[in-house]
Amino acid sequence: MAIAEVPEYAHLSDADVAALAAELDTIRCDIETSRGTRDRRYIRRAIALQRGLEVAARLIILASKTKGGWAVGTVALAAAKCIENMELAHNISHGQWDWMNDPEIHSATWEWDMVGPSSHWMSSHNHRHHMFTNVIGVDDDLGFGVLRVTPEQEWRPGNLFQPLRAVLLAAAFEWGVAFHDLYSMQERETTQAAKSAHKKTMFRKMIRQSVKDYVIFPALGRRRWRRALGATVVANGLRNAWAYIVIVCGHFADGAEKFTASVLDDETKPQWYLRQMLGTANFRAGPVLAFMSGNLCYQIEHHLFPDLPSNRLPEIAGRVQALCDKYDLPYTTGSFIRQYLLTVRTICKLALPVGVLAATADDAPETASENKFRNRARQSDLAVAGDGVRHSGLATAVSAHRTRRKAS
Repeated sequence: MAIAEVPEYAHLSDADVAALAAELDTIRCDIETSRGTRDRRYIRRAIALQRGLEVAARLIILASKTKGGWAVGTVALAAAKCIENMELAHNISHGQWDWMNDPEIHSATWEWDMVGPSSHWMSSHNHRHHMFTNVIGVDDDLGFGVLRVTPEQEWRPGNLFQPLRAVLLAAAFEWGVAFHDLYSMQERETTQAAKSAHKKTMFRKMIRQSVKDYVIFPALGRRRWRRALGATVVANGLRNAWAYIVIVCGHFADGAEKFTASVLDDETKPQWYLRQMLGTANFRAGPVLAFMSGNLCYQIEHHLFPDLPSNRLPEIAGRVQALCDKYDLPYTTGSFIRQYLLTVRTICKLALPVGVLAATADDAPETASENKFRNRARQSDLAVAGDGVRHSGLATAVSAHRTRRKAS
């Protein structure tokens, strides 16, 4: 089972959860009051870098006469598209830079370089995924609707092919996101007219984006239109795969827990904070990898404060990790390669039905619940009773759990 009692799973009292939330609110306040010139400089330089890199890449693609030159231009174009998607569009659309009151760098005006409309993504991602992170049956982004990533999701014969689905989704990620966001929008509409309006909006954006990528820019190459078209196709594919990999590392790796819908009953802001910390995962990254991933290597911090500037996440991470140590909470992270390989293992493993899996749904690497502590407590109580020693079984189970967690 997924987690149904978040504080119990974390071994925190209501007072502990409230105190943790107060310290997180202090972090938010500190960052909000310190935003200023260096943050403005950062985002404007990031935009200038991305645009300059894209222009240079396209010129190299058109001017080069060798395969090596074409490859350099194509990789540069892919890098420019990754920066636009991850560090710019994703973060700007979260409202991270709205405080600047700059109409160019504002969530209400920025339209990303993807086939789906930004407005659809903001509704599905910002308002659904971030509010209901990893809540089964509520978070539309859990498995993107096509991957089974927790045993609580119903197994169907089609899941046997989900490793192939994952590869196809990575290659065509922008198209998958567009349709996923459309379906998410339509499910919440009550009239056919509203559903049709969303579909028209999506197809208009798809046409505009496709014409720009696959008609206008190749046409600028004139007799070299094929090499320009090929470069765009490859660059978009690389950007799609990169965005997919970064996102799954933050949500499907071991330690990114899943939750039952019951956790939403009367959920308070402090409990929401705790769920975000348990339901996301980081990966270790240097400055370049962090920038190319949109600073989503700090997925825990991003989910706690989705509207705070991405360039401040590294300093926030140090404070959040200290809080995890203070309250004995897991701070799930690992190398980039390790985190991604864990997601691959989960996707392949859960292509199979629960009956053939060895681990239980309460204590499997990719999912857990508070029941594993209850079961260990009962086992410990029986063992202690047999030895005639008086000790709390639950305390023993919790202590063992904390020891293993610190060791890892």
